[in-house]
Amino acid sequence: MTDYLTIDNLTKRFGGVAAIDGCTLSLRKGLITGLIGPNGAGKTTLLNLISGMVKPDAGRVSFEGHDITGVAAHRIASLGLVRTFQIVRELSGLTVLESLLLSPGHQMGETVSGALFRRPTVQEQEQHNAIKARRILARIGLWHLADQSASQLSGGQKKLLELARALLLEPKLILLDEPAAGVSPPLLDVIMRLIRELRDEGISFGIVEHDMHLIAELCDDVHVLAEGKMLVSGSFAEVTADPRVVEAYLGMPA
Repeated sequence: MTDYLTIDNLTKRFGGVAAIDGCTLSLRKGLITGLIGPNGAGKTTLLNLISGMVKPDAGRVSFEGHDITGVAAHRIASLGLVRTFQIVRELSGLTVLESLLLSPGHQMGETVSGALFRRPTVQEQEQHNAIKARRILARIGLWHLADQSASQLSGGQKKLLELARALLLEPKLILLDEPAAGVSPPLLDVIMRLIRELRDEGISFGIVEHDMHLIAELCDDVHVLAEGKMLVSGSFAEVTADPRVVEAYLGMPA
């Protein structure tokens, strides 16, 4: 397995406090990688830095050999690196299908020249996206809710819709921020099964999560962060047996 995403000496400060402090780690292609750590370890900030939501103060992020440090989020997504959010974005007044169709990037109909002079091409692109969106909704089990208001979905269904938005962008690597939060056990089983299937189809994953059952069941590699720094890496069994991890979570020597 080769390194797919590499993070080298990444640093981000907010008001003089280092949320990420010289963090170095890598995600391997074709695997599901877990990112765990106590509250305040900097896990979500790290996702924001990788995905272009926030610019680092120092360090480097590389994806498939491309330096993406500080690159805008939409450009990073166009390379195939897509993230989801811990708190699912509400799209008031839109149906499930409509909210999904807002996801594709580089839609020609959103440009003045496309809307005015390339209408047939715009319509073809919109039809292609609509067909793809329907297929994705069918796959994740939300097609029967396509015409329902997205705001009426349960917490777990909203997490599935967030994953569908990522899939519509044809990702190579998906960064998931707490996919288990607020999800019922039956829907969590569905989400875990989908992640495994997508991994087997060639999509890599990085998962920030507090649910250790999910991490233990899904992840090939696990990285532990503490105080904005890499603490230890390995398999789930290896990292959870490390006294440094016990100390970081419990605040006392093991």
